[in-house]
Amino acid sequence: MRLVSDNEMVIRNPYWYPLRYHPVQSRGWLSQARFRMSPAGRRSGKTEIFGKRSLILKAFKGGRFDDWRGFAAAPTRDQAKRIYWSDLKKMIPKKLMRKQPSESKLVLYLWPNSEIHVLGLDRPERVEGSPWDHGILDEFDNMKEGTWEEHVRPALSDRNGTCDFIGVPEGRGKMYDLWKKALADDTGVWEGFHWKSSDILPASEIEQAKKDLDELVFQQEYEGSFVSFSGRCYYNFSEKNNVHKIRHLYDPNNTLIICFDFNVSPGIAVIAQEFTRYPIGYKINEDIAVPLNRKRGFTGVIGEVYIPRGSNTIRVCKKVIEDWGEHKGKVVLYGDSTGGATGSAKVMGSDWDLIEKELKPIFGNRLRFNIPLANPKERVRVNAVNSRISNVHGQSFFIVDGKYAPKTVIDFEGVRILKGSAGEIDKKKDPKLTHLSDSVGYYIAKMFPVREYLKNKTQYWK
Repeated sequence: MRLVSDNEMVIRNPYWYPLRYHPVQSRGWLSQARFRMSPAGRRSGKTEIFGKRSLILKAFKGGRFDDWRGFAAAPTRDQAKRIYWSDLKKMIPKKLMRKQPSESKLVLYLWPNSEIHVLGLDRPERVEGSPWDHGILDEFDNMKEGTWEEHVRPALSDRNGTCDFIGVPEGRGKMYDLWKKALADDTGVWEGFHWKSSDILPASEIEQAKKDLDELVFQQEYEGSFVSFSGRCYYNFSEKNNVHKIRHLYDPNNTLIICFDFNVSPGIAVIAQEFTRYPIGYKINEDIAVPLNRKRGFTGVIGEVYIPRGSNTIRVCKKVIEDWGEHKGKVVLYGDSTGGATGSAKVMGSDWDLIEKELKPIFGNRLRFNIPLANPKERVRVNAVNSRISNVHGQSFFIVDGKYAPKTVIDFEGVRILKGSAGEIDKKKDPKLTHLSDSVGYYIAKMFPVREYLKNKTQYWK
C-alpha cells in the first residue's frame, strides 16, 4: 500500500497489508466529515481503518499548526495499550520517528513534528490540558458518561480537531444517540458508516459464531446492531429447554463448581458441573436446521444453597459442606471479586477469606479459587449467560435441575431489565432475585466469554 505524506514518502511495511475492497469502508476512508462514526461488527476492520491507518496518515500529513497532536483512546489505559501501542509502533518505520517512543507515556514522535498519544479514558481528564488535532474513541459505549461532551469535545475546539467513534454497540446507549445524530446530519460535520462482520469474515467463522452466541448477542456483536434489550434479562431461558433432571449425572470425582454472590437476604450459592453428554430423554427444538451436537456438553446446575433471611458467608459455607462435603474431586470457586460489601464482610474480613477458612479444612488442596481481580461489566456477563442458555439456532448449553435448584429456575425466569436502560439489570424490582443468576454469571463469563474482558484473563485471587 502506498502511503503519501507531505514529502511524498513511501512506506513499505508488511503491517500495511492490502485490504479487500468494501464500498462502505471505502466511503468511510475517503470521508471528509469532521466526526465519523463506525458502529460495525466485531473483527470487521473498523479499528484497522478508522483507528490505526487513518491516525498514522493524519499524523504524517499534519495540519494548520506545526505541532500536530492526535490520540487513540479506549475505556482504560491497559485496553488502549493492548489495542494500539504495539501495532502503531510496528506500522511506523523507525526512520520516520524523530526519537524513541515513550513507553511510560505511550507517545510516538513522528517527523516532522507530530505526536500520537495512546490514552485510557477511565480518567477522562487525561485528554484535557493541550489542544488536539484528531482523536479516536474506541469502544465508545464503554466510556464514562460525559467523556465526549465534557472532556474530548472541548479539547478539539482550539484547532477545529476531528474525531472518529468506533466500537460494537452496547444496546441503545451513548453511541446510539450519536449514531442517530450522524444519520440526521446534512451539514457534512457528522457521517456514519456501518457494515456487518459477515461482509468481511469467512462464512465458516460467522456460522461458528451463531453456534456460540445468543441471537440478540450475535446481532450486537457481529452485525453491529443497536439491539434494544427490554423485558426479561434472560429472555431465552425456558422450562422446556433449560430445566431437566440432571442430578443423577453428578460425578463425585469430577470438578465441582461453586458460585457465590454475597448477600444477607438471601444467602446463596449455586452448585454446578460441566457434562459431556446430554441426559437421556432431553430434547430441544427438534425442527432446527442445525442438529444438536450431543457430545459438546453443557453446564448443569445440580444444586443450590438458599437461606432466605439473616444469612452470612459462614452459614452458606456450612450448608455447602453439609450437602457436598463428601465430594472427591476438585472444587473450584467462582463469584463476585469484591468479596462482599455487606453481612459478614463488615466485621470479619473478606468473604473470600471466610470461605477459605471454612472450606479448606474439608477439601484441602483440592480447593481452588478462580476469582478475577475485577468483575466483568454487567452487560458482558449477561450476554455470556444468554449465549450459554441458547445460541442463534436455539441450541442450549445450560440446564438447571428444577428439583434440586428450584430457586435458581425462579431467578432466571424472573430477573428483569431496567426500563429505558441499555440492558442493565433491575436490582430493585425484587430484592430476592438476581443473586443466584449473578453468581452463575461470574462463572460463565469467565469460562465461556462472549468477549475477553480486562483483568480477569490471567490474574486470579489465588
